[in-house]
Amino acid sequence: MSLDVSPALLEKAERGDVDEREFVDCVRTSLPYAWDLISSLVARMGVDGTDFADNHVPPPSEQERGQLLRALASDAIRGALQRHFGVRLAFQNCHRVAVFAPVEDTEERYRRFTSVRAQLLNQSEELRDC
Repeated sequence: MSLDVSPALLEKAERGDVDEREFVDCVRTSLPYAWDLISSLVARMGVDGTDFADNHVPPPSEQERGQLLRALASDAIRGALQRHFGVRLAFQNCHRVAVFAPVEDTEERYRRFTSVRAQLLNQSEELRDC
């Protein structure tokens, strides 16, 4: 299961639309590693005054790796995180998360990061089974 959904939130979803803030809070509590990693990248981007930040450190365990996969493979979760943090997310190799400021200047860098070439260049034997 991707998220730990409370009975109250599930009931709201069954009745109709759910407030995205409640959904984002569910993501935050269900996927703390993914949340913390993305939060730290957004903060680093702000502190550095740049429009890009990424992570090169693999998660410490398969549980954390699974959180990243669940967060970034779901269109709903990824979209909610992008709107919440005001960034564009990109993902490589089961752990390399990147955040891009939503400005025109980052478009070329985003295309390079998400290119086939970049994916191939970011392969390594130790990450073969991630």
